[in-house]
Amino acid sequence: MHLQARMQAINYTLQDTGGHDMNAVYEKLEKCYECYKSRIDFQPDVAVVLGSGLGNFARTVDVKAELPYSEIEGFPVSTVPGHAGKFIFGYIGDVAVVLMQGRVHFYEGYPITDVVLPARLMKMMGAKVLFLTNASGGINPAFHAGSLMLIKDHISCFAPNPLIGPNIEELGTRFPDMTHVYDEDLQEIIKNTAKENGIELFEGVYAQLTGPSFESPSEIRMLQTLGASAVGMSTVVEAIAANHMGMKICGVSCVSNLAAGMNTAPLTHEEVQEAANAVAPKFEKLLTESVKKFGKLISEA
Repeated sequence: MHLQARMQAINYTLQDTGGHDMNAVYEKLEKCYECYKSRIDFQPDVAVVLGSGLGNFARTVDVKAELPYSEIEGFPVSTVPGHAGKFIFGYIGDVAVVLMQGRVHFYEGYPITDVVLPARLMKMMGAKVLFLTNASGGINPAFHAGSLMLIKDHISCFAPNPLIGPNIEELGTRFPDMTHVYDEDLQEIIKNTAKENGIELFEGVYAQLTGPSFESPSEIRMLQTLGASAVGMSTVVEAIAANHMGMKICGVSCVSNLAAGMNTAPLTHEEVQEAANAVAPKFEKLLTESVKKFGKLISEA
C-alpha cells in the first residue's frame, strides 16, 4: 500500500474511534494498573460498580484500602452529584472485592474508552466477576419507583461501542459473542438471594442511551417496541468491555422513576437520587448476600 493510502487508512481509523489511538488506550490502561500496583497490595475476585443510591454501601464492607481516582494518573473522574470518586478494597464475607464508588458516563464528555477504562482496570486487578448496578427509568408498566430489576440482557442505543477501532488483542478477541453477557449462574444466585430475603425482584432488559437529557416519550415508545424494560445512561458499554475481556457479568437496576410518558410528572435528577436512596437498604442487602455466595462459584471456576 502506498504511503499516502496508508496514512488515509490510519486517519479513517482514528476518526472511527473518536480520534483515539488504540495503542494509546492500552498504554493508558497499563499506566493506571501500574499506579494501582504501586499503591495497593490487594487482589479482588469480584468488582462492584456502585450506581446512584449505593454510595454508602462501603460501610457494609470490611475495608482494607482505598484509592481515590484523582491519585491514578490519567484516570477519569466522575462529575455527577452522588457519585464519589474512589476504589474501595476489602471483603464482603470471605469474598475479596473492589468497589467502584462513583462511575463516569459518556455524557460527561469522556471518550468511550475512558468510560470503560475502570471496568477494564478492575479485570486487570484480578476480578473475575463484574456486578453492575444503576438507577433507571421504568418502562415496564408493572414497575414502580423503588423496583429492583435483574438485568437479563441489554440494548445499546446511540452510545458508541467501546470496541470500535483496531482490536486490543491483549484484552480480547476481535468479534466477541454477546449471547450470554449476563451469566446465568450469577443470575440464579441473585434470584435465590432475593427470594430468601423477601425482596421483590423483577427481571428485564436494560437499554442504555447516551444522556444527559432524559428520554422523550417517543423514545420510550421506541424502546417499548424494541423490548426494553428499563432505560438509563450507563452499564451497557461497561458490560460490552468486560465481556470482551472474559469476565462473568451480572447486573441489577434500581427503577428510580417511571420513564417519560409513563406519567405526567417531569423528571429530575433529584427524584432519581431520592428514590435510589429510599430503596438503598434493600438493594444493599441483595448485593451483600449475593456477593457472599459468589465465592463458591469463583472457587469452582
